[in-house]
Amino acid sequence: MDNTLKFPVGLYGVTPDWDDAARLEHAVRAAARGGMKALQLRHKTAAPALRRHLAQTLLDVCNELGIVFLINDDWRLALEIGAHGVHVGQHDDDPERVRREIGSQMLLGVSCYADPQRAQKLLAHQVAYIAFGAMYASSTKPHAPTAPLEVLGAGQALCQALAAPRPAVVAIGGIGVTQAAILAKAGADSIAVVGSLFLAPDIEAAARALSAPFADAPPAQPFSTLSSPV
Repeated sequence: MDNTLKFPVGLYGVTPDWDDAARLEHAVRAAARGGMKALQLRHKTAAPALRRHLAQTLLDVCNELGIVFLINDDWRLALEIGAHGVHVGQHDDDPERVRREIGSQMLLGVSCYADPQRAQKLLAHQVAYIAFGAMYASSTKPHAPTAPLEVLGAGQALCQALAAPRPAVVAIGGIGVTQAAILAKAGADSIAVVGSLFLAPDIEAAARALSAPFADAPPAQPFSTLSSPV
């Protein structure tokens, strides 16, 4: 992990809604070989017992491989199994409450959509990253409104004003290899990817291609002001 950031630079995998733990483990190992640095378990419809089994399986794998592991929404499960962090969106529990419940050490990621003002507010809760998107049309969330590229620079301006290690800026939504390069230049420290990674015919190769733009990307230029159009 870049020691100036609270979250890894590069590829952040987000799981598809698979119930098969062995299939997920195989896919995660392939993605890690290709350079994936972080993983989020996102399976909103899984029954609690299945979600716990998947989470424990993936946590064990991520600990073995040195991958940062977060759970979407379910901070109670994250605490129970000792996950590295939790991600919350606007329809999940309030980030202020989540931070209070999980303590100061666990990573907290937050969805900010296309709203730098929301990001500015949530940075008060010691977040590891602020996530913007959908940056492009997404099959995972087909009805999500898209966010303009400028929002990533706005996020950088907020994060770079903080002391190191600073929160990362994560882009999410409809991201493939071509989009990864664009987003890295626009200010994303990391990209959260579902389909272009885990549904690819060669997951390891996909992970390598998605990670490549972040290998020697120059520091992102901060967006000058929150009042600029986003």
